[in-house]
Amino acid sequence: MRKWLLLLESGLLVGGLLLSSAVWQQRAALEQPLRLAEERLLEVPSGATPGGLLNRLQDEGLLHGSFWLRLYWRFNLSEQGMRSGEYRLEPGMTAAELLELWQRGEVVQYNLTLVEGWSFRQVRAALARTDKLEQSLEGVSDAELMARLGQPDAHPEGRFFPDTYRYVRGMSDFELLRQAHARLQQVLAEEWAGRSPDLPYATPYEALIMASIVEKETGIPREREQIAGVFVRRLEQGMLLQTDPTVIYGLGERYNGKLGRAELLATTPYNTYVQPGLPPTPIALPGREAIHAALHPAEGRELYFVARGDGSHIFSETLEAHNQAVREYQLKRRTDYRSSPSSEAVERSERQDDEENP
Repeated sequence: MRKWLLLLESGLLVGGLLLSSAVWQQRAALEQPLRLAEERLLEVPSGATPGGLLNRLQDEGLLHGSFWLRLYWRFNLSEQGMRSGEYRLEPGMTAAELLELWQRGEVVQYNLTLVEGWSFRQVRAALARTDKLEQSLEGVSDAELMARLGQPDAHPEGRFFPDTYRYVRGMSDFELLRQAHARLQQVLAEEWAGRSPDLPYATPYEALIMASIVEKETGIPREREQIAGVFVRRLEQGMLLQTDPTVIYGLGERYNGKLGRAELLATTPYNTYVQPGLPPTPIALPGREAIHAALHPAEGRELYFVARGDGSHIFSETLEAHNQAVREYQLKRRTDYRSSPSSEAVERSERQDDEENP
């Protein structure tokens, strides 16, 4: 009996020593700093496992004791899974901090901004040149893309909300577009629900078309509602909209930077100098402010406006007053004439907007 007790005590002692050694080795593995001289991005593809990554990092000499780290993950963190993407490794980071980073799924995020007034062609070009975004739309037509979004007969122009979107490495260009499309639908529905009464739009889509025109015509933010008001009154009175941005859009690659008589008489569905009503589709991405303006046009009697040459406009009630403004600001253009405002002018207008609409 005494012999068996001694053997048991010896076994417990050895087991205790082994356990202590394992605990010590695991703690040493967790507390070790990664062998990094500078910041590094670690790409984790879809389906990657922590065990495989730890072995890879050990093979690269960035850490040791991957066996103990794998055990720690398995028995303490395995239920969390692992998010694919890129993880930022920094000098001084410990292995424990690396595992916590994986557990939280804190992947590196990037930004892509879709700009108000862009055409869908510009959107696709921006997506195609965006680094670390998976390119899945090469060779996919606009019609096929819209079908994937569940709108097989829809034109893509204007149907994506201009904003800054965050993405991670491995996210697809289609997924980003899907988010922008859903966001546009949400914003349009919200603004349509709170629209002013008695507007000449049968559907939210018609309001979106008007908003795209307002977006392209507006240089000074505080003029959005005024410009929308002019176009709404023209629609109500059966007048032609006669807006240059729609003509330019309809010309497409034929537009050479100038609008002469031939261009203003060109036969396209978007030439609002000859075609009545709204064009068939939006002509650009409208922001929320432009959508709001289209649905809350300023009251008044103005039916005309002409650019001053600093990004702002002169608004007129009569054709006679308008022609006088054209003679003053267009036929006698100042040497520093510009169709869009300077950044300082935009900032002043935005400040004034904020003061008038706190």
